[in-house]
Amino acid sequence: MVVLSNNDGCIVARSAEAKALGISMAIPIFKNWDLVRRHRIKVLSSNYVLYGDMSRRVMSILAQLAPRIEVYSIDEAFLGCEGIPQDQLSDFGRQIRSAVARMTGIPVSVGIAATKTLAKVANHFAKREPERKGVLLLDDPELIRSYLDRIPLEKVWGIGRRKAEFFRRNHIDNVLQLVAADDRWIKQHLTVMSLRTAWELRGISCIPLEAIPPKRKGIGTSRSFGRDVRDLADLKEAVAAYTSRAAEKLRCQGLAAGHIHVFIATDAFKDEPFYANAAGIGLDPPSAATPFLCSQAIRLLKRIFRPGLVYKRAGIMLMELTGADKVQSDLFVPVYHQSRQQRLMETVDRYNRTTNTGKLFWAAEGMGKPWYMRQAYKTKRYTTRWDELPVARA
Repeated sequence: MVVLSNNDGCIVARSAEAKALGISMAIPIFKNWDLVRRHRIKVLSSNYVLYGDMSRRVMSILAQLAPRIEVYSIDEAFLGCEGIPQDQLSDFGRQIRSAVARMTGIPVSVGIAATKTLAKVANHFAKREPERKGVLLLDDPELIRSYLDRIPLEKVWGIGRRKAEFFRRNHIDNVLQLVAADDRWIKQHLTVMSLRTAWELRGISCIPLEAIPPKRKGIGTSRSFGRDVRDLADLKEAVAAYTSRAAEKLRCQGLAAGHIHVFIATDAFKDEPFYANAAGIGLDPPSAATPFLCSQAIRLLKRIFRPGLVYKRAGIMLMELTGADKVQSDLFVPVYHQSRQQRLMETVDRYNRTTNTGKLFWAAEGMGKPWYMRQAYKTKRYTTRWDELPVARA
């Protein structure tokens, strides 16, 4: 099985079987169609609603099992193991794996170690060594050393391909050599974060668990269009839809935006003059109200739109974020957290969180959305739509 990116363009996820057949990552799907047909590989479009809901389910299970949790990404989390005896850590890992599989059907791998970086190393091998059954505890110095000797430099969390190439140019060819490297040399030639990586690999914890994630500096939404877009009307619908989604994320975190930024671009790979432009405006006072943000976004779009061009992409960014309840009051302009708009937004968000029969959205987003990205192979939203529930047959 493989999963495609926006507009069914490139392969962004592969099952173990697809990897074994030679399917490459980030390669356009049209270059692999012969292989796909020959081996009857299942091709799926990205399904963000389903992925997001399943992620929330998994993370809620982990939060119930562990004393502390840091949700690192849509499919990864760090857990604190305080209070769990050393000799019970492997059993704890198996309990996590069993609970998630039982409640969601999703297989997970669990890596356990004294530091985040070593836990990532453990996780790397837990999913690749069948005899580990998805759980690997690295608590013995010799065991840690043996696994560090086997993992490539570029696979270590915080290093990547470019840093690995730099290390090799400087005669650090493997992870054990990095562990033994001089701290002053690492700090002088790289960054403090690289030094922390080396310490973490030595078993010294210096990247703390962030149970409360830091406030985001910006929230953005952008997509490539499913078909060529020429009309301002279609662009306005797309920008309004992206703004609405970003504003929803904004309110979910109790924030308000003090700046909005809109950009549009044509296709850089077509034999036509390339055009890309952006515009932004400050918002005083900051706001999280979708109607107001949409009006500002469309105003900016009109400023940068050029008729006669074929547009391929658009997006918006909300910046200068602050707590919605901390916005400075204004004698003449009602601030968001004291306005009727806030109550309206709370009502809309509450309805959209609890209903499975249809969402409230803004007329500016349009009805048909002909510009929406292609998803020809999308699965149903099994867990969030009554009309798309899986059907059981006797």
